[in-house]
Amino acid sequence: MTSVNERTRWRRQQAVRWDEQRLSAYAEYAHAVKELAARYQMIAAARGLVSGPMPLAPTPEVLLELSVLESRRSALSETLGLLGDTEANTASKTLDHCVWRLECLARDIATETEQNWDQAYLEFRDARSRFVERARASLGVSGAVARDVVWPVAWRPAARPSSPR
Repeated sequence: MTSVNERTRWRRQQAVRWDEQRLSAYAEYAHAVKELAARYQMIAAARGLVSGPMPLAPTPEVLLELSVLESRRSALSETLGLLGDTEANTASKTLDHCVWRLECLARDIATETEQNWDQAYLEFRDARSRFVERARASLGVSGAVARDVVWPVAWRPAARPSSPR
């Protein structure tokens, strides 16, 4: 009976170990994607596509930083392929596509069809939310990430005139 108990305990320890690694992979990937999107949003602000974040010119140094961030995102995506479940991995691929779309818009890279920053950013946020939901489900975390919280009107930035998109 002792060997059965030990095998059961070993399996439980292995499951916890893999869950810890999966959690780390999901969290690091989500952070890397969010970091890339934030940089692209700053570049988009410099081009007048969006207002709000601090504008960032796409200098050679900035493009090098983006290249490093993209390499990190790519490596973390490979880790997800090894540890993540099918639903979370599929959601990560959609999220990758959304980030690349933001890059094209921010850097003025031509695409097959005309695109709009606001719509692309909304789709990115939705894809990121879906990824987080799928990752949580993979880890056995139930419930919503958060309840909707209305930002108090008094705290919102004053309306700015629209800039050409």
